[in-house]
Amino acid sequence: MSTGTLPPAGDWIRGISIRQPWATALLTGAKTIENRPQPWSWRGWLLLHAGQQTDRTALHLPLVARTIRGSNLPTGAVIGIARLTGCHQDPDCSPPCTPWSEPGRWHLELTDVQELARPIPARGQLGPWKPTEDLVAQVRQQLPGLRP
Repeated sequence: MSTGTLPPAGDWIRGISIRQPWATALLTGAKTIENRPQPWSWRGWLLLHAGQQTDRTALHLPLVARTIRGSNLPTGAVIGIARLTGCHQDPDCSPPCTPWSEPGRWHLELTDVQELARPIPARGQLGPWKPTEDLVAQVRQQLPGLRP
């Protein structure tokens, strides 16, 4: 593939919608997993979309409050990207893999997290979703090195 040509957005990148403040905690690099009720088979780049709603209870959790202190909490926008490299559950009766892990949930393992300089307003949805070509183009304007 030439460097100027990318496969269609739906073939190499997905989106994930996450309520605030969890989305911002991922951007800090402190939170390296995202908890989900079901496993995901997708691996690759994810647009990190801050959903419309904020988990107000989470704002008062010490781990979250320390991690996001002083951060803006945009909603309804793509705020960064990450690479989804794995998905696992902690074995029964074992300690959690991170302080962010929820027992009984599937943990999406995220690496290579990059924050966008400017949030891009967008609509998300439940589960992994395919971004439009236009949305991916807007992300690539801010992260020109982004490649499949």
